[in-house]
Amino acid sequence: MSRTDACAPKVDWAAVDTVLLDMDGTLLDLHFDNHFWLKHVPRRFAQAQGVSLAEAEAELDARYREIEGTLDWYCVDHWSRTLELDIVALKREMAHKISVHAGVEAFLQALRDVDKRSVLVTNAHGKSLALKMEVTELSGYFDRIVCAHDLGVPKEDPVFWDRLEAVEPYDRSRSLLIDDSLPVLKSARQAGIAVTLGVQRPDSKKPPIELEGFELVTRFETIMPG
Repeated sequence: MSRTDACAPKVDWAAVDTVLLDMDGTLLDLHFDNHFWLKHVPRRFAQAQGVSLAEAEAELDARYREIEGTLDWYCVDHWSRTLELDIVALKREMAHKISVHAGVEAFLQALRDVDKRSVLVTNAHGKSLALKMEVTELSGYFDRIVCAHDLGVPKEDPVFWDRLEAVEPYDRSRSLLIDDSLPVLKSARQAGIAVTLGVQRPDSKKPPIELEGFELVTRFETIMPG
């Protein structure tokens, strides 16, 4: 066992009925999204607009920051419309980069084996979600998949967790959330989710991160139920 694994969270699985799981950065490697939005889209935008790559990167960075954390920030249709690019088609060009974090499928199967309810809760737009489920074939592991766009608010808003109950009744005092976003983890904790865990390395090509105030999952093998 590595030193990092020795510091991994200890989950009291007897106190957990429902496991709420983020998708991008938690179950799936965030490298795809980072590469797509920071490399691939700027190249295609520069080509379409007839500007330099540096100019495209600067303009997109400003646009990203302007609406970060809102539903539009995650919305494929918004970016297709405002950038005049077919974002879904561009994602399919890079679909070979979509990958599942190590240990995830074994963890999801273990949850099923011990009858824990698994719910995917994602801010990803439905079109992105559909592509990633098509590529990864993970959808069969979940009892329910909930897209924030269908609820009208992102997970960063504590109201999300109220609206979630309307489509997925759950006991917050017996629920666990794993997510790689600090604002989302804070939102969930504020809303009363009993156990909130971060992810140490959302992007496999980048160094580990810290999420102040939250324990981090180092590897899914370290929190296996049963």
